[in-house]
Amino acid sequence: MSTAVLDVTDFSHPVAQWPFLPVLSRMGMAIAVGIFVGLEREHSQKTGVRTFALASLACCLGGMMGTLYAVFGLGFAAIGIVAMNYREMAKTRELALTTSSGLAVVALAGVLFGQGHVFTPTVAGILTAALLAWKKTISHFADVVSERELRSAILLAILTFIVFPILPSHPVDPWGLIEPRSNWASVVIIAGIGFVNYVLMRLFGPRGLEITAFFGGLVNSRKVIVELGTRFKEMGLGVLRSVQRGILLATGAMLIRNGLIVAVLAPQAALRCVIPLSLMLLASAGLWRRIPATAGEASNPELRLESPFRLAAALKFGFVFLLLNVTGALAQRQFGQESFYFVSIAGGLLSSASSIAAAATLMARHEISDAIGINGIVLSTLTSVLANIPLIQSLLPDKALKRRINLELAGIALVGLLGVFANELVFRHLFPA
Repeated sequence: MSTAVLDVTDFSHPVAQWPFLPVLSRMGMAIAVGIFVGLEREHSQKTGVRTFALASLACCLGGMMGTLYAVFGLGFAAIGIVAMNYREMAKTRELALTTSSGLAVVALAGVLFGQGHVFTPTVAGILTAALLAWKKTISHFADVVSERELRSAILLAILTFIVFPILPSHPVDPWGLIEPRSNWASVVIIAGIGFVNYVLMRLFGPRGLEITAFFGGLVNSRKVIVELGTRFKEMGLGVLRSVQRGILLATGAMLIRNGLIVAVLAPQAALRCVIPLSLMLLASAGLWRRIPATAGEASNPELRLESPFRLAAALKFGFVFLLLNVTGALAQRQFGQESFYFVSIAGGLLSSASSIAAAATLMARHEISDAIGINGIVLSTLTSVLANIPLIQSLLPDKALKRRINLELAGIALVGLLGVFANELVFRHLFPA
């Protein structure tokens, strides 16, 4: 719903009595949006600034004068669109559909400005300019997305926007452990985070091990480490430094992702996770910077990472999340809240994202205290880092590289453990019982 911040004055009285500032503000906003979108079209050597600005201004005047005049303004824009396409067809035998769509949006925004709206038409203009300017990027992403990935994304959208609203919002079992809607909401949020990260990785493309390792780590750091080990076996010492740097980048990206999950699902706990997660991230970044990169070393190999928004991946995450959620709730009911720490450690071995989402859900339902949940989140993250040590031990053939990386991961985990104690001291001092 639009939020009108300008003075919404009745413009039905004689034109001579129209208030000066509201009129000037609305016309100025309409022209500004027209110029903003038109600049992009002008830069692309299409119908440009003046046409867009005049169409928006005409529609703004129509919007101020009433519905009938707004229709006249839109008709003026429609005539311009027809003439523009006729000229384009005569010159290139092609229709200017993208420019026409942009001009139509600008015209509608002009009408809304004339009626006193601000937020909606402004955002519409910005998004229009962004979509026009990012043509190559969007087209590139459309080209690299496979048919299988597209089908999976559509199916996930159905599960999100059609199935999710009809799920029960109350426990469906006698023990009050399973709430389908809240549980699936967490799955959808994590899948959405993975989707955004995967899009970024696809847009940047395989420009080297390190870039892909970072964006891949935001999706699945363990899979990245497996892929890095595979590349090292194939290419040998030529990618040694890049593999080492890539593992540290994937670990740091995993920490960023876990922090984001906490911020989204348990914002009340986010502040108390800042110290340990930040210290681990700083340790990862510091170790990464200490390793010199060899120019051109990581320019050729490509990491093959599967899409995180496949239905199978989402259902697998949902199953692990539900298992940890139910196990955590039962454990704290039977053995006390501290037993959740064992669930967190087990969750870190399986999937730190699932474990953290489960902890956040249990905190939201008051099944565990914030303090227990926060410690569980950090424990799960520490376990996830340390669980990569035996994985690296089995993957990498070079003993020296294995020893260096294992010491680095152990050091990151140790820093995180120290961060837990620092966290307790800081918050006990700030919020004494």
